[in-house]
Amino acid sequence: MPSSEPTTADLLAACTRSAVHLEMRDQYGVAAEADDFRAWLETGQLDLDPTSPDWAPWVDLVSQARQRGVAVRRARIISEPVSDYIRYEHASTVVNVLAGEDVRWLPRRRASDIALPGNDFWLFDDQVIRWGYFSGNGAMVGHQVDDNPAAVKLCSEAFDAVWARAIPHAQYEIH
Repeated sequence: MPSSEPTTADLLAACTRSAVHLEMRDQYGVAAEADDFRAWLETGQLDLDPTSPDWAPWVDLVSQARQRGVAVRRARIISEPVSDYIRYEHASTVVNVLAGEDVRWLPRRRASDIALPGNDFWLFDDQVIRWGYFSGNGAMVGHQVDDNPAAVKLCSEAFDAVWARAIPHAQYEIH
């Protein structure tokens, strides 16, 4: 059954000031990238072409948001030594950065005293959260949009705390 929740793309397209994304898993099993991940594991080769069919929609969406003046930031809390998936994600982040995202990495041991929500999220204009729900093996199982002020405050404060400690993508070295 299709979800009636607005998509990340819908919310980012309507965003006027800021869009922040906090990722806290060491493994994602996103079906759309499974073949690319498997090929990278086997060959070390990645699709880093921002105009490719896999990347172009996201690159266009982020680029348009940036042109409207929206700050798009992504922070990833990761365990070290990193998983193969995080190595893959780190190697492909160059395209996110090229699109206009500012990306940072925070080793999990440096996040121990930060109050974090239980799920990954996007926060748009400090008003609307789009929670991402994943199964234990990292498969996407759903989303929920939420504008509860207490949840918005938690997400905003958590993201800001992570961002302040996190290492910019260009400076983070995989361990």
